[in-house]
Amino acid sequence: MHIFKDTNFDFLGKKIPFIVLSLVLTAAGVASLIVKGGPRYGIDFKGGTKMYVKFKTSPDEEKLRKMLEPIIKGEVLVQRVVNTNEVIVDTELSSEDELQAVRTKVNQALESTYGVTGGKPDFHALGKAALAQQLTVPLQQASVALTGEQITDLANRIVDYRDKTKSGLLDSFDELSAVQGVTPQIIGVMKNEFTLSPFVVRSFEQVGPKIGAELRQQAVNATLFALAGMLVYIWFRFEFAYGLAAVVAVFHDTFMTIGLFSIFNKEISLPVVAALLTLVGYSMNDTIVIFDRVRENLANKARQSLEGVINTSINQTLSRTVMASGLTFLAVLSLWLLGPDTLNGFAFCLVIGIMVGTYSSVFIASPLVIWWNQWRGGVDPRVAPVAAKAVVSPAASVASAGVSAAKPARDKGRDKARAGR
Repeated sequence: MHIFKDTNFDFLGKKIPFIVLSLVLTAAGVASLIVKGGPRYGIDFKGGTKMYVKFKTSPDEEKLRKMLEPIIKGEVLVQRVVNTNEVIVDTELSSEDELQAVRTKVNQALESTYGVTGGKPDFHALGKAALAQQLTVPLQQASVALTGEQITDLANRIVDYRDKTKSGLLDSFDELSAVQGVTPQIIGVMKNEFTLSPFVVRSFEQVGPKIGAELRQQAVNATLFALAGMLVYIWFRFEFAYGLAAVVAVFHDTFMTIGLFSIFNKEISLPVVAALLTLVGYSMNDTIVIFDRVRENLANKARQSLEGVINTSINQTLSRTVMASGLTFLAVLSLWLLGPDTLNGFAFCLVIGIMVGTYSSVFIASPLVIWWNQWRGGVDPRVAPVAAKAVVSPAASVASAGVSAAKPARDKGRDKARAGR
């Protein structure tokens, strides 16, 4: 399928504005990184806790932040999950010993602020084993004839209903009537023994500072090893100039994306690193498609300059570039605009990376090949064998002319001899 046919756009003639744009954005990213002291790392890399808290009603993020800042060391970040009553609470850690203490402090602050009253256990915070244990005696006192195994099965069904059907949060114990085996008598016991808080901690993630530093170093190593491996492959498959240009373009894409993350104050987490590695492969693939067409055209267009060959190759692969990059861009743009907040950084990285990676293959990698060729002497080695056939030394030209002139005279003398016979 071809969207564009027989195009002849002068892409390389427009390279300077795009190179200037790259320099400006890169400089802005570097300035932002310097001012902010480096990228803004998530808890995956700097160490900390991440709690997902769901409320019955719309939560007040500022109230939560002010409540937690006096009791938690370091930065406290409270983010609202779009179109939900759920928030993400991020806290920093300075040592591994603080992990459990931070979790306890956050839980206590939420309980004291949002009304867990009466001294009763919060039903939303109980697991299956804890619920079964705390139900055993009250059910026996209420003359509910259930064995220990039946109480365990009942607790499992109740917790599954709470977590899977009601997303971890009940408005009333009467909702448990939908659970198999839950009678009005059991619901009465539940009301007497437990309370329902207006919130629930859906999940709790924690990473120690030491592990975070190791993950950060591993992420950097993974990116550098990927670039080195691609340089070696393209050097072997094409030439060193092509491999160097492709790697520089990908490094440009990665660094610019990190700079834009800093400018927009986006957090770099493990999903973002996964997106960066995806971007490395995506951008490299786009560049290789163009370079492969350049290699094919070098053998067929010996009279055309290297810049002309590259321009032709870009035009020939234009439909493929637009379809592949365009469709992928629409998919990740939808994920960024409509997807959950947990994937926002991942999608934002791909949105920026696809745009930057597509134009860098044309306006960064291709000019680098041309400039390398000009610096080396102006003749591409794959064109040289073809061009050599057309370049003949002066001495060879004279000798060739002499042979050409002597041949008609020799042929003329041979004709006269034949006539004499």
